[in-house]
Formats: sequence, C-alpha cells, structure tokens
Amino acid sequence: MGTPPLSSAPSRAPAKAVPAQRYVQCASPAGLHRMAYTEWGDPHNPRVLVCVHGLTRSGRDFDRVAAALCDTYRVVCPDVAGRGLSDWLVDPNRYVLPQYVADMVTLIARLNVETVDWFGTSMGGLIGMALAGSPGSPVRKLLINDVGPHLEPEALVRIGAYVGQPARFATREEGVAHAAALAASFGPLTADEWNEINAPLFRQRNDDAWEFRYDPAIAVPFAATTPDIAAAGEAALWRLFEAIEGPVLVARGAESDLLSRETVAEMIARGRSVQAVEFAGIGHAPAFLSPEQIGVARRFFVGDASES
Repeated sequence: MGTPPLSSAPSRAPAKAVPAQRYVQCASPAGLHRMAYTEWGDPHNPRVLVCVHGLTRSGRDFDRVAAALCDTYRVVCPDVAGRGLSDWLVDPNRYVLPQYVADMVTLIARLNVETVDWFGTSMGGLIGMALAGSPGSPVRKLLINDVGPHLEPEALVRIGAYVGQPARFATREEGVAHAAALAASFGPLTADEWNEINAPLFRQRNDDAWEFRYDPAIAVPFAATTPDIAAAGEAALWRLFEAIEGPVLVARGAESDLLSRETVAEMIARGRSVQAVEFAGIGHAPAFLSPEQIGVARRFFVGDASES
C-alpha cells in the first residue's frame, strides 16, 4: 500500500482555538430531531471539512484534528443522531446509513457551501462513502479511517457483544476507563488522551451514576442484520465506492480486525483515485491524536507547508 509522506510541519492552529457548539434540525419519517455539531475556525470560510465519528463515539473525537486544521478549514464535527448531544431517534430502526446520509445533507445545506471534504472514522467512513458515491455529491476529498465496503465478520461479532449493553458507573472516571478498555485497539494512548476523547461520551443520571450518552437502541438495526442483508449492503457500498470521483485516502490500523489488507487492496483496485496508509501497532481504529497521524491527514487535505 502506498504511504503518503508524513508532514513534518508543526500545527499552525490558533493557540486558543475553541469550538462553537451548534445544532441543526433534521427530519426522519417519524418526525424531527436535532443534530449537534461543533464548529472550528472561521464560520464564513467556504472551505469546509466534515469529520464524522464511529458507532458509539462522538464528534469530540476530532478535537485535535480540528484544532490542527482550522487554520485552513472551517471544521465541522457532528454528533450523529443518537450520540453525544444529538437527539435520540423515535424509531430505532432509523439508525441506518440512509438516515445518517440524509442528516448530513441537511447539515451541509445549513453550512451553505457547495462542496466539503470528509474525514470519517469507521461508521463515519461508511456515511462518507455513501454520500461521496451518490450522484451530485458535494464531497470533494475523502479520508476513510479503518473501514471499507467489506467488514470482517469477527469484528462485527466483537462490536455486537458490547454495543447497546447497559452500563452504569459510580464516577465518570470509571466510565472513561471502561471506554478505554473497549477501545484499547485505538493505540497506546496516555491517560490524558483517553480522558480527552472518552469524557464527552458520558452523562450523569439523576441518581448520580454515570452512563454512556448514546442511545442503546442504536444496537437494534445492528442486531437485526442477517447474512442476506449484510451481503446486499456490501454490494451497495462497493457500487457507491466505485462511483466516488475525488481523491480517497484509506487509513488502516495494521492490527485492525474490521478492515483487512485484502479489502484495502481491493479498494485501491476498484476505486478511481485511492491511496492507503497503514499505522503500525494499532488496531481498529487509529485515533488521530498523534502529530504523526494528524500530519498524514493534513498532507492529504491541505498539502505540505510549501503547498498550503
């Protein structure tokens, strides 16, 4: 797999870059719901990077990426419906790609731009593929983090074993440690880094216990997936992936159990303009907290210091 050179340029983000918390109203067949997003950088900048998280995560996973790229981009990091600060859906069967894509189209309309670049981790990468491969797509460049049209069944079993399961914690610190254990394959993160990305995943209940913010019902369509449904979904994703016109960078953790090297090779062969990079010692999915990983993203989206 071809590996883009890492950018050695230091982050040029403003020293006090902080996000604005915003919301946009979206629709489903069951009614309206509000989707939260953080926005970094100049709100009038027409150059937009949308960063979308994984299945049980939140948009705050991208704080470091956003801070590093908001000198060039208006960076927008949504909490997908049912996660983070976004509303839970009335009908749990709507926790599926078509609904997520529709919500992102609404978000992009709110941003009032014609094109966006896209950074999607796991589920966020699937949403990006579905949107980028659709006719008239606004997606210009796409970074897909550790996911592809084909998902390894063993990883889906692993994820299904914990997603939506009830969990209560006496303190947020206990919850953060539990989430770190579930996401250990993200890489060798420090305690401060785990707290940085995991603390936003929790909320305190009226009885003072702490719990995950995400709707446990996101597991409903996940659990209802049959082999036939999975095969039809994979075929649809391959068709969408092959239709993507802009540059694509596939990032993979070298020890990922969800995205195989064989699938990455097939993505390169079947895609129109696809590169790949692999990070040693990491599974599903690279956290993009380190300067090296963020440098790869910056080089793909912006170019090196002489080009930006």
